[in-house]
Amino acid sequence: MKKMVLALAVVMAASPAFAISRYNSQSMSCQSARAAIHNEGAVILRYPSKRVQGMTLYDRYIRNSRYCEANEYAEWTTIPTKDNPRCRVLNCQNIDNLDGMFIVPDYSL
Repeated sequence: MKKMVLALAVVMAASPAFAISRYNSQSMSCQSARAAIHNEGAVILRYPSKRVQGMTLYDRYIRNSRYCEANEYAEWTTIPTKDNPRCRVLNCQNIDNLDGMFIVPDYSL
């Protein structure tokens, strides 16, 4: 049992951290939000809802499809930032959203 616990501790210490950075997109410029995504591969960005007062929206934004699950792909979307209300970034979408297309887009930030 001690060997198993020791082996697990070694594996956990040697593996990369599974933490993901979280940012408030409206405290960043569009360029700095895109740079954070590109440099880290994936981040969580949060921002206030335009429709519901007091509600915070958030999602995971990624550099490219390699940061998505096997049944997902990277698709363009927009987020509000300090200097741009429609900053273009990528997030994961279900491959079923392609509606029968044969080629999966390969977008990259």
